[in-house]
Amino acid sequence: MLVDSHALLIVVVALVLDALIGDPDWLWKRLAHPVVLIGTMIGWLDRTLNRDDWSETTKKVAGIVAVLFLIAVAGLVGLLLEAPLRQLPGGWVIAAVLAATLIAQRSLYDHVARVRDAFASGGLKEAREKVSLIVGRDPQTLDEAGVCRAAIESSAENFSDGVVAPVFWLALLGLPGLLIYKTINTADSMIGHLTPLHRSFGWAAARLDDVLNLVPARLSGLLIALVAPIVRGSVKQAIAVMRRDAGKHRSPNAGWPESAMAAAVGVALAGPRSYGGKITDDPYLNAEARSEATPADIGRALRVMIAACALQTVIYAALAFVL
Repeated sequence: MLVDSHALLIVVVALVLDALIGDPDWLWKRLAHPVVLIGTMIGWLDRTLNRDDWSETTKKVAGIVAVLFLIAVAGLVGLLLEAPLRQLPGGWVIAAVLAATLIAQRSLYDHVARVRDAFASGGLKEAREKVSLIVGRDPQTLDEAGVCRAAIESSAENFSDGVVAPVFWLALLGLPGLLIYKTINTADSMIGHLTPLHRSFGWAAARLDDVLNLVPARLSGLLIALVAPIVRGSVKQAIAVMRRDAGKHRSPNAGWPESAMAAAVGVALAGPRSYGGKITDDPYLNAEARSEATPADIGRALRVMIAACALQTVIYAALAFVL
């Protein structure tokens, strides 16, 4: 599918629906969320093809086969959903509703906001519990500033992975593109780790996820930089910090939105942190700023994220109007 006004209209309506409704608990308590179904399939492939008695090379090949299978299934499901909807009067509305379930604006805001609010309701202990739901690092090693930085980083990285990237692939390739992206992104989160269990089997999922996020990550950083003035940040400075520091991040993509957010909010992000009991000596992004982030900084990051989401919606709406 080439980008056209029809596809862009679906994108705009999906973004608006997700912003207004998000993921209603009452619905997903009764039905399996699409990401849960995707995760079940990935888990089955992991148990079936990631054999302990296989060599690392064989595991890597098995991982490639698993990724190709995931792409085929996700693409086929997307086509089977989209083809009849394109022929059905008003089918684009149903397509937008389906797409909205795989966009994470509202849920991301809610999860990050719970970390900010936990400081007031339950102190550092409760904030650590809430932040553990959205980051992979050891929460018990984090002080107040560490929890706040982790929440801000999550808002930036997941803005890219959970909002900008799925919308980008939806606009470009329709529901098949959206489902393929979400499937590979979920696979990366489940098996794309440098652990003895997954470093070979999850190699293909991790590398493909990097490729699929190359453009969206940079778009995410630009969107964040453009709305920096909403919290009295500087567009010019945010872009400069992003260009300077993005490459310092261990991920080829996460550094773009995170460094832009660091400059917009005026804090240093990333830096040393603990994963699985091991301290990583990562450099800071926006190192010249203060590292003592506060709950108020989480609130500022949330305002940046809302503004970036709104700007993205306006851009897609404008493109739909032009095309």
